[in-house]
Amino acid sequence: MSTSILTGPPAPVPADRAGERPAPAGSPPGTGRVLWLTWRQSRTAVLLMALLMVVAALLLVALHVLLQDRIELMHQTDCYHPKSWDELGCRIQAGRVEMLSRIFTDVVQPAVTAVPVLLGMFLGGPLLAQEYERGTLRLVLAQSVTPRRWLAARLAVPGAVVLLLSAVLSGLTSWVWWTDVVHNPVAFDPPFQAFTYPVLGVAPVVWSLFGLALGVLVGQLLRRTVAAVLVSGAVVAGAHAVVAALRPYFWPRVSMEQPYNNLMSGFVQPTNAWLVDRGVVLADGTRLTDAECVNASEACGVARTSWGTFHPVSDLVPVQLVEAGLLLVLTALVVAVVFRRLTRAGN
Repeated sequence: MSTSILTGPPAPVPADRAGERPAPAGSPPGTGRVLWLTWRQSRTAVLLMALLMVVAALLLVALHVLLQDRIELMHQTDCYHPKSWDELGCRIQAGRVEMLSRIFTDVVQPAVTAVPVLLGMFLGGPLLAQEYERGTLRLVLAQSVTPRRWLAARLAVPGAVVLLLSAVLSGLTSWVWWTDVVHNPVAFDPPFQAFTYPVLGVAPVVWSLFGLALGVLVGQLLRRTVAAVLVSGAVVAGAHAVVAALRPYFWPRVSMEQPYNNLMSGFVQPTNAWLVDRGVVLADGTRLTDAECVNASEACGVARTSWGTFHPVSDLVPVQLVEAGLLLVLTALVVAVVFRRLTRAGN
Protein backbone atom coordinates (compact mmCIF):
# COMPACT_ATOMS: atom_id res chain seq x y z
CA MET A 1 0.00 0.00 0.00
CA SER A 2 1.49 3.38 -0.98
CA THR A 3 2.00 6.27 1.42
CA SER A 4 -0.16 8.53 -0.70
CA ILE A 5 -3.14 6.32 -0.11
CA LEU A 6 -2.75 6.68 3.67
CA THR A 7 -2.03 10.41 3.73
CA GLY A 8 -4.04 11.54 0.75
CA PRO A 9 -2.96 13.97 -1.94
CA PRO A 10 -1.07 17.11 -0.84
CA ALA A 11 -3.23 20.10 -0.09
CA PRO A 12 -3.26 22.70 -2.87
CA VAL A 13 -1.17 25.83 -2.26
CA PRO A 14 -3.24 29.03 -2.28
CA ALA A 15 -2.50 31.27 -5.24
CA ASP A 16 -1.53 34.22 -3.03
CA ARG A 17 1.14 32.13 -1.24
CA ALA A 18 2.50 30.19 -4.15
CA GLY A 19 5.63 32.35 -4.44
CA GLU A 20 6.55 32.33 -0.72
CA ARG A 21 9.43 30.27 0.58
CA PRO A 22 8.73 27.98 3.52
CA ALA A 23 10.16 29.27 6.81
CA PRO A 24 13.01 27.20 8.23
CA ALA A 25 12.02 24.86 11.01
CA GLY A 26 12.22 26.44 14.44
CA SER A 27 12.59 30.02 13.19
CA PRO A 28 10.11 32.61 14.42
CA PRO A 29 7.81 33.94 11.72
CA GLY A 30 7.34 37.51 10.50
CA THR A 31 8.72 40.37 12.52
CA GLY A 32 9.98 37.95 15.16
CA ARG A 33 12.23 36.32 12.59
CA VAL A 34 13.76 39.67 11.64
CA LEU A 35 14.33 40.61 15.28
CA TRP A 36 15.88 37.20 15.93
CA LEU A 37 18.27 37.68 13.01
CA THR A 38 19.11 41.20 14.20
CA TRP A 39 19.84 39.89 17.67
CA ARG A 40 22.20 37.30 16.21
CA GLN A 41 24.03 40.05 14.32
CA SER A 42 24.21 42.43 17.29
CA ARG A 43 24.63 40.09 20.24
CA THR A 44 28.43 40.36 20.45
CA ALA A 45 28.30 44.15 20.67
CA VAL A 46 25.32 44.03 23.05
CA LEU A 47 27.01 41.57 25.41
CA LEU A 48 30.23 43.61 25.36
CA MET A 49 28.31 46.78 26.23
CA ALA A 50 26.49 44.96 29.03
CA LEU A 51 29.80 43.69 30.41
CA LEU A 52 31.32 47.18 30.35
CA MET A 53 28.19 48.54 32.02
CA VAL A 54 28.51 46.02 34.85
CA VAL A 55 32.16 46.98 35.36
CA ALA A 56 31.28 50.69 35.37
CA ALA A 57 28.43 50.12 37.81
CA LEU A 58 30.67 48.18 40.20
CA LEU A 59 33.32 50.92 40.01
CA LEU A 60 30.82 53.69 40.74
CA VAL A 61 29.20 51.82 43.63
CA ALA A 62 32.62 51.06 45.12
CA LEU A 63 33.59 54.71 44.72
CA HIS A 64 30.40 55.77 46.53
CA VAL A 65 31.03 53.38 49.43
CA LEU A 66 34.66 54.45 49.82
CA LEU A 67 33.86 58.16 49.70
CA GLN A 68 31.03 57.85 52.19
CA ASP A 69 33.26 55.86 54.54
CA ARG A 70 36.06 58.45 54.36
CA ILE A 71 33.73 61.43 54.75
CA GLU A 72 32.02 59.80 57.73
CA LEU A 73 35.44 59.24 59.29
CA MET A 74 36.24 62.92 58.82
CA HIS A 75 33.03 63.78 60.69
CA GLN A 76 33.87 61.41 63.55
CA THR A 77 37.41 62.75 63.98
CA ASP A 78 36.47 66.46 63.63
CA CYS A 79 38.43 66.72 60.39
CA TYR A 80 35.56 67.79 58.17
CA HIS A 81 36.17 71.56 58.22
CA PRO A 82 39.16 73.04 56.37
CA LYS A 83 40.42 74.75 59.53
CA SER A 84 41.35 71.33 60.94
CA TRP A 85 43.48 70.35 57.94
CA ASP A 86 46.56 71.95 59.43
CA GLU A 87 46.87 68.83 61.59
CA LEU A 88 48.70 65.97 59.90
CA GLY A 89 46.02 63.34 60.59
CA CYS A 90 43.23 65.50 59.18
CA ARG A 91 45.35 66.49 56.20
CA ILE A 92 45.89 62.80 55.38
CA GLN A 93 42.16 62.10 55.58
CA ALA A 94 41.35 65.07 53.35
CA GLY A 95 43.97 63.86 50.87
CA ARG A 96 42.29 60.45 50.65
CA VAL A 97 38.91 62.04 49.95
CA GLU A 98 40.50 64.26 47.31
CA MET A 99 42.17 61.26 45.65
CA LEU A 100 38.87 59.35 45.44
CA SER A 101 37.08 62.44 44.15
CA ARG A 102 39.71 62.85 41.44
CA ILE A 103 39.08 59.30 40.27
CA PHE A 104 35.56 60.41 39.48
CA THR A 105 36.42 63.82 38.00
CA ASP A 106 39.59 62.86 36.11
CA VAL A 107 38.86 59.27 35.05
CA VAL A 108 35.13 58.46 35.17
CA GLN A 109 33.87 61.75 33.75
CA PRO A 110 36.12 61.81 30.63
CA ALA A 111 35.35 58.13 30.01
CA VAL A 112 31.58 58.69 30.17
CA THR A 113 31.89 61.82 28.02
CA ALA A 114 33.59 59.69 25.35
CA VAL A 115 30.82 57.05 25.33
CA PRO A 116 28.70 58.69 22.55
CA VAL A 117 31.81 59.00 20.37
CA LEU A 118 32.70 55.34 20.93
CA LEU A 119 29.12 54.26 20.21
CA GLY A 120 29.15 56.19 16.96
CA MET A 121 32.50 54.66 15.99
CA PHE A 122 32.17 51.01 16.94
CA LEU A 123 28.41 50.40 16.97
CA GLY A 124 26.74 52.95 14.68
CA GLY A 125 29.41 53.25 11.98
CA PRO A 126 29.77 49.54 11.15
CA LEU A 127 26.04 48.78 11.52
CA LEU A 128 25.17 49.38 7.84
CA ALA A 129 28.65 49.90 6.44
CA GLN A 130 29.53 46.24 6.87
CA GLU A 131 26.24 45.19 5.28
CA TYR A 132 27.08 47.24 2.17
CA GLU A 133 30.72 46.18 2.15
CA ARG A 134 29.99 42.45 2.38
CA GLY A 135 27.05 42.61 0.00
CA THR A 136 24.71 41.05 2.56
CA LEU A 137 22.29 43.98 2.38
CA ARG A 138 21.11 43.09 -1.12
CA LEU A 139 20.73 39.47 -0.08
CA VAL A 140 18.58 40.44 2.89
CA LEU A 141 16.44 42.83 0.88
CA ALA A 142 15.90 40.16 -1.78
CA GLN A 143 13.95 38.11 0.77
CA SER A 144 10.31 38.57 1.67
CA VAL A 145 11.06 41.20 4.37
CA THR A 146 10.62 44.83 3.33
CA PRO A 147 13.58 47.25 3.60
CA ARG A 148 11.70 49.43 6.08
CA ARG A 149 10.89 46.53 8.39
CA TRP A 150 14.41 45.13 8.20
CA LEU A 151 16.01 48.50 9.01
CA ALA A 152 13.57 49.12 11.85
CA ALA A 153 14.55 45.81 13.42
CA ARG A 154 18.25 46.39 12.69
CA LEU A 155 18.14 49.70 14.58
CA ALA A 156 15.70 48.65 17.31
CA VAL A 157 17.94 46.14 19.09
CA PRO A 158 21.09 48.29 19.51
CA GLY A 159 18.95 51.40 20.02
CA ALA A 160 17.02 49.82 22.89
CA VAL A 161 20.20 48.52 24.50
CA VAL A 162 21.92 51.91 24.22
CA LEU A 163 18.86 53.64 25.68
CA LEU A 164 18.72 51.26 28.65
CA LEU A 165 22.43 51.17 29.45
CA SER A 166 22.98 54.91 29.01
CA ALA A 167 20.03 55.61 31.33
CA VAL A 168 21.55 53.34 33.99
CA LEU A 169 24.97 54.93 33.53
CA SER A 170 23.50 58.44 33.75
CA GLY A 171 21.66 57.56 36.94
CA LEU A 172 24.80 56.19 38.56
CA THR A 173 27.09 59.09 37.60
CA SER A 174 24.50 61.68 38.65
CA TRP A 175 24.00 59.88 41.96
CA VAL A 176 27.72 59.70 42.78
CA TRP A 177 28.29 63.31 41.74
CA TRP A 178 25.39 64.63 43.83
CA THR A 179 25.85 62.52 46.96
CA ASP A 180 29.62 62.10 47.11
CA VAL A 181 31.48 64.71 45.06
CA VAL A 182 29.79 68.08 44.82
CA HIS A 183 28.90 68.11 48.53
CA ASN A 184 32.09 66.70 49.99
CA PRO A 185 34.43 69.12 51.84
CA VAL A 186 37.41 68.70 49.50
CA ALA A 187 36.22 68.47 45.89
CA PHE A 188 35.12 71.38 43.72
CA ASP A 189 33.19 70.21 40.65
CA PRO A 190 30.64 72.71 39.26
CA PRO A 191 28.01 71.07 37.02
CA PHE A 192 28.71 73.14 33.91
CA GLN A 193 32.35 72.09 33.51
CA ALA A 194 33.42 70.44 30.25
CA PHE A 195 33.57 66.86 31.58
CA THR A 196 30.94 67.24 34.32
CA TYR A 197 27.95 68.42 32.32
CA PRO A 198 27.95 65.45 29.84
CA VAL A 199 27.71 62.86 32.66
CA LEU A 200 24.73 64.39 34.48
CA GLY A 201 20.98 64.12 33.98
CA VAL A 202 19.68 63.33 30.50
CA ALA A 203 22.89 64.34 28.71
CA PRO A 204 24.48 60.84 28.52
CA VAL A 205 21.22 59.33 27.24
CA VAL A 206 20.45 61.77 24.43
CA TRP A 207 24.08 62.03 23.36
CA SER A 208 24.41 58.24 23.20
CA LEU A 209 21.32 57.92 21.00
CA PHE A 210 22.47 60.78 18.78
CA GLY A 211 25.98 59.33 18.49
CA LEU A 212 24.57 55.95 17.48
CA ALA A 213 22.24 57.46 14.85
CA LEU A 214 24.94 59.71 13.43
CA GLY A 215 27.32 56.77 13.15
CA VAL A 216 24.71 54.75 11.26
CA LEU A 217 24.23 57.56 8.74
CA VAL A 218 27.99 57.95 8.23
CA GLY A 219 28.31 54.20 7.66
CA GLN A 220 25.48 54.25 5.16
CA LEU A 221 27.10 57.10 3.23
CA LEU A 222 30.64 55.67 3.19
CA ARG A 223 29.80 51.94 2.87
CA ARG A 224 33.27 51.00 4.13
CA THR A 225 33.62 49.73 7.69
CA VAL A 226 37.04 51.11 8.60
CA ALA A 227 36.30 54.50 7.07
CA ALA A 228 32.93 54.59 8.82
CA VAL A 229 34.55 53.89 12.19
CA LEU A 230 37.10 56.69 11.83
CA VAL A 231 34.80 59.29 10.30
CA SER A 232 31.95 58.55 12.74
CA GLY A 233 34.18 59.31 15.71
CA ALA A 234 35.28 62.62 14.17
CA VAL A 235 31.72 63.61 13.24
CA VAL A 236 30.24 62.85 16.67
CA ALA A 237 33.12 64.65 18.42
CA GLY A 238 32.63 67.62 16.07
CA ALA A 239 28.90 67.69 16.81
CA HIS A 240 29.69 67.71 20.53
CA ALA A 241 32.02 70.70 20.08
CA VAL A 242 29.38 72.62 18.08
CA VAL A 243 26.63 72.02 20.65
CA ALA A 244 28.99 72.94 23.50
CA ALA A 245 29.68 76.27 21.77
CA LEU A 246 25.93 76.92 21.44
CA ARG A 247 25.06 75.74 24.97
CA PRO A 248 25.35 79.15 26.69
CA TYR A 249 22.49 80.43 24.51
CA PHE A 250 20.04 77.61 25.28
CA TRP A 251 18.64 79.52 28.27
CA PRO A 252 18.60 83.22 29.30
CA ARG A 253 21.68 84.23 31.26
CA VAL A 254 21.81 86.33 34.43
CA SER A 255 23.67 89.67 34.24
CA MET A 256 25.09 91.28 37.36
CA GLU A 257 27.36 94.13 38.41
CA GLN A 258 29.53 94.15 41.53
CA PRO A 259 32.54 96.05 42.95
CA TYR A 260 35.76 95.11 41.19
CA ASN A 261 37.49 92.26 43.04
CA ASN A 262 41.25 92.79 42.92
CA LEU A 263 42.07 89.33 44.26
CA MET A 264 39.94 87.55 41.63
CA SER A 265 40.78 89.99 38.79
CA GLY A 266 37.29 91.37 38.44
CA PHE A 267 33.86 89.74 38.58
CA VAL A 268 33.27 86.69 40.80
CA GLN A 269 30.32 84.47 39.91
CA PRO A 270 28.19 82.65 42.53
CA THR A 271 29.26 79.19 43.68
CA ASN A 272 28.86 76.46 41.01
CA ALA A 273 27.62 79.02 38.46
CA TRP A 274 28.82 79.02 34.85
CA LEU A 275 30.53 82.31 34.02
CA VAL A 276 29.92 83.04 30.34
CA ASP A 277 31.46 86.50 30.02
CA ARG A 278 32.77 89.29 32.23
CA GLY A 279 34.46 92.67 32.13
CA VAL A 280 34.46 96.11 33.71
CA VAL A 281 32.13 99.10 33.79
CA LEU A 282 33.84 102.41 32.95
CA ALA A 283 33.01 105.71 34.65
CA ASP A 284 30.60 106.69 31.85
CA GLY A 285 28.71 103.38 32.17
CA THR A 286 30.30 101.69 29.17
CA ARG A 287 30.81 97.96 29.51
CA LEU A 288 34.02 96.43 28.20
CA THR A 289 34.78 92.72 28.16
CA ASP A 290 38.06 91.32 29.41
CA ALA A 291 39.11 90.79 25.77
CA GLU A 292 38.37 94.42 24.93
CA CYS A 293 40.36 95.58 27.93
CA VAL A 294 43.52 94.28 26.28
CA ASN A 295 43.41 97.30 23.97
CA ALA A 296 42.09 99.68 26.65
CA SER A 297 44.19 98.71 29.63
CA GLU A 298 44.47 102.25 30.99
CA ALA A 299 40.71 102.83 31.14
CA CYS A 300 40.02 99.36 32.52
CA GLY A 301 42.76 99.71 35.12
CA VAL A 302 40.92 102.49 36.96
CA ALA A 303 37.48 100.87 36.78
CA ARG A 304 35.85 100.23 40.13
CA THR A 305 32.89 98.16 38.97
CA SER A 306 32.86 94.78 37.20
CA TRP A 307 30.10 92.96 35.38
CA GLY A 308 29.43 89.36 34.46
CA THR A 309 26.86 87.17 32.71
CA PHE A 310 26.44 83.64 33.98
CA HIS A 311 24.17 80.64 34.32
CA PRO A 312 23.38 79.91 37.99
CA VAL A 313 23.37 76.28 39.06
CA SER A 314 19.54 76.32 38.87
CA ASP A 315 19.84 76.65 35.08
CA LEU A 316 21.33 73.16 34.72
CA VAL A 317 18.01 71.36 34.24
CA PRO A 318 16.49 73.89 31.77
CA VAL A 319 19.68 73.98 29.69
CA GLN A 320 19.82 70.17 29.59
CA LEU A 321 16.16 69.88 28.62
CA VAL A 322 16.58 72.32 25.73
CA GLU A 323 19.68 70.47 24.57
CA ALA A 324 17.92 67.11 24.91
CA GLY A 325 15.00 68.33 22.80
CA LEU A 326 17.38 69.59 20.12
CA LEU A 327 19.33 66.31 20.03
CA LEU A 328 16.19 64.17 19.93
CA VAL A 329 14.91 66.16 16.94
CA LEU A 330 18.28 65.79 15.20
CA THR A 331 18.32 62.07 15.99
CA ALA A 332 14.86 61.66 14.47
CA LEU A 333 15.96 63.56 11.35
CA VAL A 334 19.09 61.44 10.98
CA VAL A 335 17.10 58.21 11.31
CA ALA A 336 14.55 59.50 8.78
CA VAL A 337 17.37 60.19 6.30
CA VAL A 338 18.72 56.67 6.83
CA PHE A 339 15.29 55.16 6.16
CA ARG A 340 14.79 57.36 3.12
CA ARG A 341 18.11 56.41 1.58
CA LEU A 342 17.61 52.71 2.17
CA THR A 343 14.06 52.47 0.86
CA ARG A 344 14.69 54.65 -2.18
CA ALA A 345 15.66 52.40 -5.07
CA GLY A 346 16.69 49.68 -2.62
CA ASN A 347 19.97 51.26 -1.59
